[in-house]
Amino acid sequence: MSPSPRCRILIFDLGDVLFSWSPVTSTSISPQTLKAILSSTVWRQYECGRFSEDECYRLVAEKFSLDPGEVRQAILDARNSLQPDDEFLRFVYELQEEEQGTLRIFAMSNTSAPDYAVARCKPARWEIFERVFTSAGVGMRKPDLRFFKYVLDEIKAEPSSVVFVDDRSENILAARSLGINGIVFDDANRVRQALRYLVCNPVSRGLAFLELRAGRLESETDLGQQVPENFTQLLILEATSNRNLVNYVYHPHTWKFFKGNPIFTTNTFPADMDTTSIGLMVTHPDGDHVVHSVMDEMLQYTTEDGITTVKPPCPMFILPLHQIYQTYFDSERQRIDPVVALNVLTLFYSRGRGEELSRTLEWVLGILEHRAYLDGTRYYETAESFLFFASRLLRNTEDAFLHSRLAPLLREGILERAGVPGDALALSMRVLAGEVVGLRMERDLAALLPLQCEDGGWEPSWIYKYGSSGVKIGNRGLTTALALKAITVLDEKRLQPGSRIPFDFPTPQSQAQSEPRPRTSTLTPNSRVSREISSIPNPSPPPSPTLPSPKRVMRERCFSASSIAKGVYAYLFPDSERAHSSWIFRNSSLGAHISTCNA
Repeated sequence: MSPSPRCRILIFDLGDVLFSWSPVTSTSISPQTLKAILSSTVWRQYECGRFSEDECYRLVAEKFSLDPGEVRQAILDARNSLQPDDEFLRFVYELQEEEQGTLRIFAMSNTSAPDYAVARCKPARWEIFERVFTSAGVGMRKPDLRFFKYVLDEIKAEPSSVVFVDDRSENILAARSLGINGIVFDDANRVRQALRYLVCNPVSRGLAFLELRAGRLESETDLGQQVPENFTQLLILEATSNRNLVNYVYHPHTWKFFKGNPIFTTNTFPADMDTTSIGLMVTHPDGDHVVHSVMDEMLQYTTEDGITTVKPPCPMFILPLHQIYQTYFDSERQRIDPVVALNVLTLFYSRGRGEELSRTLEWVLGILEHRAYLDGTRYYETAESFLFFASRLLRNTEDAFLHSRLAPLLREGILERAGVPGDALALSMRVLAGEVVGLRMERDLAALLPLQCEDGGWEPSWIYKYGSSGVKIGNRGLTTALALKAITVLDEKRLQPGSRIPFDFPTPQSQAQSEPRPRTSTLTPNSRVSREISSIPNPSPPPSPTLPSPKRVMRERCFSASSIAKGVYAYLFPDSERAHSSWIFRNSSLGAHISTCNA
């Protein structure tokens, strides 16, 4: 499967797609009757050139008990109401210009010779069409398959390279039955988005979106409030390696989530371990002593016996969560979140100090094994956030023990989420997490690609939320950066010949630069990225084989009894999303060997 079908030929219907008209006439013929006339057998034969204009009007008048003169006048009024959709035609013209002359455009219309002659006199952009096929000209009409086959033969095109746009679903169905990409023209904005998906390169469009908004990729809440914060900026930087895209407040020691004054929370807001862990890894401060001093400070935020409490120390509130570190550098804000714990673990393992958090690792593994993450966490909205940051932990360390414990559980968790509906961020995170453990999440990528907006970006999606109020926060820049990363890392061959993957996640060995030093953008093709991507070690178990083509290919996978039981339950109760994500049946002694379709 390619990241975009990259169709090179567009075929448009004329009436009700590129032109609009009105069935209201100056005659006694009602709009309903006029539409019935235009759907009659007589009219269809007339559109194929089997009757003259006068003969058609006479036969229609006889069939509908009308005066032939009124029929003629009604058709004349309808012709005069015909108007080109200048805005949509301009879009088609601009799309052709953007593709630098590689896009061929045709029209295919059920219309009589006189009606087409009138249309050609309208001030439309007729120059964009290489050829216009009319039913009167070829003696066939849609949805006749012969008409589609005739056009394909005339333009010398494979069906898979063609996009057909029509307002009638029966015509689209006929086109799709031949392998043509069909779009029902029901909403101009949706059609424009679909056309860009089928025609344009999603990576180049996404890069253009990010570069156009460089330095202004701010987060926003589900209430529409902008939230200037550091965390997503750091994640965008990690995904793109382009410092010019982001705008954050640099901290040489511990990091704060907000850039300035806190929003939707207390007036004073302490530094947090989540942003600090990401910040220290992404910005590479001068000297390891800075990083290690912060890590030493993190170790202080547990009780004396290594137990962290959710509330201030009191025997009735103590939870036996050994070495699970709080979210904030503040003993009065004792909060825990497994995603925060994962990011702290990633920092420690990247610096060779993972063994100091062995009990925190055991807690995270328990969450993964028992699917405690399925409904999200205190601060993170989706299950995919947990899986993604768990994969980030694997990606940033070569510790064999960690890989042996975490990779199999993570792989099973990702397989269970394969194909589950999700927003653009969840799908991107799922694809990226799967890549780390050797899974090619083709189905999820197929769901992600059409979600790209007309401007090249993806919608923000909600990555995290305020723990107390539940207000959600998302960032279009982050969703777009991770979506582009998901597209490129899944298969290097998807890019144009001679180009390279433009993104690279930092590895422990590459973290040598300090924040004040300028970073070289990798948003343009470079010669080293594909080599660095291929150098990332695959954890055990070994990766699944690469699927050779977009065809439906069967391959074998091993699923646990838990996976099978959950699937049966979801089938029996399809409307119970919470039950589907929460109901767990586990028996480690059972297993099943089944074949699944990965298409």
